[in-house]
Amino acid sequence: MGLLKHLLVVLFLGAPVWAEKPVRVYVLAGQSNMEGKVQNKLLEYQANAAETKDLFAHLRQDNQWIKREDVFIKFLGRHGQLTIGYGSRDRTGTELEFGTVMGANYEEPVLLIKTAWGGHSLYRNFRPPSVGLPSTEVLEAELEKARLAVERNNEKHQRDQPLPTMDEIRSKYGLSYREMLKEVRTTIDGCDQLFPELKGREKRISGFVWFQGWNDQYGGAEKEYARNLEHLIRDVRKDLNAPRMPVVIGVMGQNGSKESKGAMKVIQEAQLAMENVSDFNGNVRAVRTDRLIDQAAEALYPTWRKNIPEWEKVGSDHGYHYLGSAIWFNRMGRAFAKAMLELSGDDS
Repeated sequence: MGLLKHLLVVLFLGAPVWAEKPVRVYVLAGQSNMEGKVQNKLLEYQANAAETKDLFAHLRQDNQWIKREDVFIKFLGRHGQLTIGYGSRDRTGTELEFGTVMGANYEEPVLLIKTAWGGHSLYRNFRPPSVGLPSTEVLEAELEKARLAVERNNEKHQRDQPLPTMDEIRSKYGLSYREMLKEVRTTIDGCDQLFPELKGREKRISGFVWFQGWNDQYGGAEKEYARNLEHLIRDVRKDLNAPRMPVVIGVMGQNGSKESKGAMKVIQEAQLAMENVSDFNGNVRAVRTDRLIDQAAEALYPTWRKNIPEWEKVGSDHGYHYLGSAIWFNRMGRAFAKAMLELSGDDS
């Protein structure tokens, strides 16, 4: 339901049309690109520049960014009505267009719960519980490496920092997965206090978006990515008590218009393969993000240091963050939403 329609309902009926409908809850999880890396100053520039402002017109009203009254968001320490600025500090991510599309499509309210931390891998940080820990040999080698690092640091700086223990090494595996579930549960439990507009409404888990992969390119983690992602999907569904929850995967696409290779290609293929897992057929969708590239940003990036004024009109970060391109991130958000609607049978 669009914002204008919602306002008309409030005006004539005195209450939102979704007053008795359940809240549709979507979990947006991953690492830095799910955090969101578009600098808000780039959004402001492109929303006013003649050559790009039409791309952002639906997100603005009276020359200001819309704060949607039908879409709410919680991203760690921040919460409120959906608008720009719910990415990393002073930045925005795919949630802006994802939430806008979902809000426009449904009469009931939408709540986005974003659980994302930069630099976190699926192999270690988001490791799903059903995978279990790595072998004893791997853990012992990791412990030895960690201890040597502390010993060298102690010697260099004349410190007496305690050496890591095996329990500390083990505890890092799956920590982000556990924090993700905790964030979802505490947000839903505290929803009435965080969002008084939603007080008393049923909160229904309606979908999961996974946008991650960069940190699994190292140390051979890419070889286990397919297995780990398959377990992640099953475990999240089980732990959120949503056995058929639609899942959208943002496929790594930092290669842009170039062919991917090496570990990135392995991870891309693993992500795309999830659609073909027997029990994921029809309820998991992988979205190619490289095909949504902002070609203007890609063309300027190689020489951005020599052309900063021009670069700042199209990009705001580096290649691993999709160039901080507002156009690229918005395209990805819309594509994730379209895939979610198709999986839910609501794409009419």
